[in-house]
Amino acid sequence: MGSFRFHQWLTCEVETDTGEIGIGNAALCPPLVKKTIDDYLTPLVVGEDPFDYAYLWEKMYRRTLAWGRKGVGMTAISAVDIAIWDLMGKLTGKPVFKLLGGRTKEKIPVYYSKLYSGPIDSMQAEAQKAVDAGHTGFKMRFGWGPKDGMSGMRENLKRVEAVREVVGYDRDLMLECYMGWNLDYTRRMLPKLEKFEPRWLEEPVVADDIAGYAELNRGPIPISGGEHEFTIFGFRELIEARAVSVIQYDTNRVGGITAAQKINAMAEAFQVPVIPHAGQMHNYHLTMANTNCPISEYFPIHDVEVGNELFYYVFEGDPAATDGFLQLDDALPGLGLSISDKYLDNFRIDE
Repeated sequence: MGSFRFHQWLTCEVETDTGEIGIGNAALCPPLVKKTIDDYLTPLVVGEDPFDYAYLWEKMYRRTLAWGRKGVGMTAISAVDIAIWDLMGKLTGKPVFKLLGGRTKEKIPVYYSKLYSGPIDSMQAEAQKAVDAGHTGFKMRFGWGPKDGMSGMRENLKRVEAVREVVGYDRDLMLECYMGWNLDYTRRMLPKLEKFEPRWLEEPVVADDIAGYAELNRGPIPISGGEHEFTIFGFRELIEARAVSVIQYDTNRVGGITAAQKINAMAEAFQVPVIPHAGQMHNYHLTMANTNCPISEYFPIHDVEVGNELFYYVFEGDPAATDGFLQLDDALPGLGLSISDKYLDNFRIDE
């Protein structure tokens, strides 16, 4: 994780002529995403009907296709699309998950996602605190990779063993590499990790190495990924190659809620579960509305470390987990978010 930090966040507001405002967001490369929205997407959306969301998505996608179909361009479309869905919820007086099909769960099970690699005693203390809070799923990160050789492998394994000692084997443990390994290193690590019974190994190789994912996913440990993939076409590739056992798109990258729902339907047909990357309300609403989305990732509120937690300082409305579950309000329209002014002094704001 040391090579990837982001301490910026973009909010995108779509306002109607009657003053209602929908809020979208993006966390990847905000300065370029903002430029894309301002110069390319805004002229395509202003003056249109927000309930024509499918048409608007295609309009944004096809007008920017030559350069925007992945990465920054699709992240910008995601921000606008999320804002449009939030706006539709507010205009109809319904939460977004009701517009997507309604409640499929009484409440959403969540897994505790932090446990960044560090001193073993501090990782165990954090894991114990999460166990005491009622969590039944946990995700930890690795701190060593190919350049660290066998000694680094042993350090990785020590930490998996230490966390398993705390959480036991009746709770799920997920392991994340964040694209920090390569195919050879992962091949060597998988047999060593098998005894710890991980629910999945996340993003072991770079996102473009679909063949590598497919090879690894034939092994004893399910492989997850998709955080850095885009649109239904990208996920068709992953599914056809049997490259992942769990899909982990992030709604504010993949193309927004409109694209995410298409991916959900395709994944369900192939019985590949979808567990969106990161917490955040746009992901929670999709999880609530889809039976093929069994659980959600959940970041506890704490000081920002790599940026995944920044949304807690930008927005108000994200629900806190209780006993390993979180709840969405049937009576709260849209996504249920507002922009917070509590921490404005901590940010430089570019409008």
